[in-house]
Amino acid sequence: MDTRTGEGCRFAFNVRWLDPNTHLIWHYQLFYYTHDQSIEMFDIKNQRIFLKRVSHPEIHLEHLYLGASISLYSRQLIIESYGDEFSRKHLQGFQETTFALIKPDGIKNMGRIIDLIFSNGFLIKELRMCKLSVEDARNFYKIHSGKPFYEALTQFMASGLCVAMDLVAENAVRRWRTLLGPTNSQDARDRDPNSIRALFGTDSTQNACHGSDSLESAKQESDFFFRDRNFGSCARLENCTLCIIKPHLVFDGVAGQVIDLVLKKFDVTAMEMVTFSQPNAAEFYEIYKGVLPDFHAMVHELASGPFIAMEISNKDGQGNPVSSFREFCGPPDSQACRIVRPNTLRAKYGINKIKNGVHCTDLPEDGVLECKFIFKHSFNPFVDAMEYTNHNLR
Repeated sequence: MDTRTGEGCRFAFNVRWLDPNTHLIWHYQLFYYTHDQSIEMFDIKNQRIFLKRVSHPEIHLEHLYLGASISLYSRQLIIESYGDEFSRKHLQGFQETTFALIKPDGIKNMGRIIDLIFSNGFLIKELRMCKLSVEDARNFYKIHSGKPFYEALTQFMASGLCVAMDLVAENAVRRWRTLLGPTNSQDARDRDPNSIRALFGTDSTQNACHGSDSLESAKQESDFFFRDRNFGSCARLENCTLCIIKPHLVFDGVAGQVIDLVLKKFDVTAMEMVTFSQPNAAEFYEIYKGVLPDFHAMVHELASGPFIAMEISNKDGQGNPVSSFREFCGPPDSQACRIVRPNTLRAKYGINKIKNGVHCTDLPEDGVLECKFIFKHSFNPFVDAMEYTNHNLR
């Protein structure tokens, strides 16, 4: 048994499920066996086996961290805590959470930065694009109040959009700060030319990204951005369309590549990582119910894990981008897409009609409606309120 890699181990997690019909919360113990990727569940209240051990290769150990949402046989389970001391002891260090912030100067390169995050072994637990006011920026950086650079820093942070993220990895705080490189971007280019600040920063203020310096700071900074899901809302909700980077691409760690391609032709004016319950996904896709034979499969895929939603606008901010962005994404069937439209997003990143990489708005009149559904958080508030306590689960 190798506890470092998880080979031959059984890990236990305490999870909850909110029944969308009765609004009752059920608590289970979820067991995960690494050698054959099998799972079983125990009903804590009734003290009995709820799900007999069964192979489930779609679930991987790295996605079983505190606060994670996993879809299991149409149930959206939230991992609340470790289920035993063995699991806590052997997983806690490998599932550390830190806070990361892409600054306004880094937004134009956020796709490449997010790709570096994934390729360096991090998972993204939370993500939201925000627009800070000067007061917000001063509150966030209040620890630096009175220092010579404070006023310039806070003015800069309020000058444009930023992207807040919670990152999960082994020794996440140290590893993220190492990936960032020295605070001064010129020093970073001299000492660590492959670091994020060397690649994308300008100086010690416009240095592309911020990283927490401790676990305590990471918790405080994460709460600042994620405790209120409407904090720093930046969605325009006009002249826009919706793109969803589907869960299978987020799991595969290629979401940053998609974002980078989108930014070459369009502006991303709002962005958020979202997890849908099955009812949320069915509500979002309601227009396709009874129309597309794959409706239920589409719902299952969208609710299978976190996805990244983006409000897309034309570069000049004018006109309706729905049709041009739909052309950019390509036909729904990725297999056919690779033949007839090989340079589109779905041809490059999709697998089939269900796991086709991205969702895009179909009708010109629905672009704003779909963006409002996501960015005004119009989906079932009771289910959603339970799922969005994740940032407090450390």
